[in-house]
Amino acid sequence: MYDNIIMKHFTFIIALCFVLFIQCTGSPQTTGTGNQSYIVPSNTNFPVSAFEEVWAYVVAGREAALTPGLPLTDIGYFGAEIDTYGKLTDVPRRSNLSFNGRVHLVVSCNGRALSYFVLRPGSSERRELIADLLAETRNYDGLQINFENIPARAGDSYLSFLRELRAGLPQDKMFTVALVARTRRIADDVYDYERILPIVDRILVMAYDEHWSGSRPGSVASMDWCRRVAEYSFRTIGRDKLIMGIPFYGRAWGDYGPSRALVYSTTERIINENNAQIRYEGGIPTFEYNRNVTVRVFFEDAYSLSSRMQMYRAMNVRAVGFWRLGQETPAVWNYLRLEQ
Repeated sequence: MYDNIIMKHFTFIIALCFVLFIQCTGSPQTTGTGNQSYIVPSNTNFPVSAFEEVWAYVVAGREAALTPGLPLTDIGYFGAEIDTYGKLTDVPRRSNLSFNGRVHLVVSCNGRALSYFVLRPGSSERRELIADLLAETRNYDGLQINFENIPARAGDSYLSFLRELRAGLPQDKMFTVALVARTRRIADDVYDYERILPIVDRILVMAYDEHWSGSRPGSVASMDWCRRVAEYSFRTIGRDKLIMGIPFYGRAWGDYGPSRALVYSTTERIINENNAQIRYEGGIPTFEYNRNVTVRVFFEDAYSLSSRMQMYRAMNVRAVGFWRLGQETPAVWNYLRLEQ
């Protein structure tokens, strides 16, 4: 019996020492990347990463997110878009942004049909859009094109569009593109890194939205996926022109989404299952019911951001770019500096 008591005390001490070790070191319970689970580190002694260029996006109307002293070389000023008629609109005023580094005008066009419409070679809409882009860029250090939903049949039109812009920009203006992430080359890809590379000064690879609002729950940029994106990007684009995009944001998913169109039989079933009370508003029947929803959230904190930056730095990536200022944990800036 005495031996059993000694053994119980010994086991307790060993277990206590292990818990204290984990708490003091802040080390993960498991190592590696992918879908493995980690103990949240209890300390904040994460590695500091240094890059030659650090880019970040600022959205027009939220300029206050750009605070003085951040280790940034370049700002992508977001907000200019293409309207229904192919006209450049919502161009932010450069004077609204206080920043001593380079500021780039970012222009987006996210509609597939609209992208096809404005990229048509020889069209008056394309000619006017190019002229307007060149004129607006005079107040900026560079221009970035962010067209994310170009249909496959517009691939050649997109390339010639980029070439015309490059030819029209003065040599002292930087010309960049933001491209969707790839882990391998895709046949007939509109965003073929190799074909776009000779035209531009930098390519920002948007290494995020691995999982999105309509997908199954998961990180917007898991470590293993980011590593594979970076490997392909580095091999294809090269060190000098590559900017690896990093997300500051996360996403939430619920196991039940009630927003949908309902046929009558489904509506009747919901009423019966929830014993709902029907009332009328303006002659239209309506009811309410409650349901528990499990929500799963994936987000970015100082630990995940520091780990991703360290991974890119170990891969010899020279530049990173963040989407976007105002979404980050302030602690991330403690683990980032500009390379001297």
